[in-house]
Amino acid sequence: MAPVFDTLVAEAESVSVAGWDFSWLDGRASEERPSWGYQRLLGERLGRARAALDIQTGGGEVLAGAGPLPPLMVATEGWPPNVAKATALLHPLGAVVVSDTDEPPLPFADDAFDLVSSRHPVTIWWEEIARVLRPGGTYFSQQVGPASVFELVEFFLGTQPEEVKNARHPDLAQQGAAAAGLEVVDLRSERLRTEFNDIGAVIYFLRKVIWMVPGFTVGHYRDRLRELHDRIEREGPFVAHTTRFLIEARKPG
Repeated sequence: MAPVFDTLVAEAESVSVAGWDFSWLDGRASEERPSWGYQRLLGERLGRARAALDIQTGGGEVLAGAGPLPPLMVATEGWPPNVAKATALLHPLGAVVVSDTDEPPLPFADDAFDLVSSRHPVTIWWEEIARVLRPGGTYFSQQVGPASVFELVEFFLGTQPEEVKNARHPDLAQQGAAAAGLEVVDLRSERLRTEFNDIGAVIYFLRKVIWMVPGFTVGHYRDRLRELHDRIEREGPFVAHTTRFLIEARKPG
């Protein structure tokens, strides 16, 4: 029988990381959820919208689970495996999925949507969001905050500069929205506990969330992975902390 470490590595390397469904981690990792309930709040806003756009929709799982969609619903996604997955999931619900490289401009006309949403966007092009929103329209987003899961990042990459840790600070999002002419009407943040119960969960997470440790491969980091595996076996789950913030901004009517 292969050693536990090798078995966990092989399993985590072989599983698909397409889409934005983390159910493979059930029982292997846990993450506290923000208290506000983004999907529920998104559903309330979708229920009031006539035309909505979800940017960087991933595999479409969050949007699909938010409830009935408005008469016109569009989602964008840039990674081809996710485009295919989102199309299969969202088309039956009446949503159109557009393959977009997430570089300006958004492929839509001015004043096209009364709601623009995005959960955990990698980049936020505030001027483009403001452009495609109708007057009186709303941008609604849950985003990754500063130094999120950086206990894990720094285990592999070493201590990171303060400017890297604070690159996703909610104050910067507020400033970006204001500079684009949007009025921030809600901004809140939370720091939440995350636990990785085995090294397979760590590998899966870093393969899926590719910007945490850029260029991550098991081969390159095998020695550090073995160290972390031994530490988890000896001390129990590896604990990190995620940061999340919710931002809602309105285009003046």
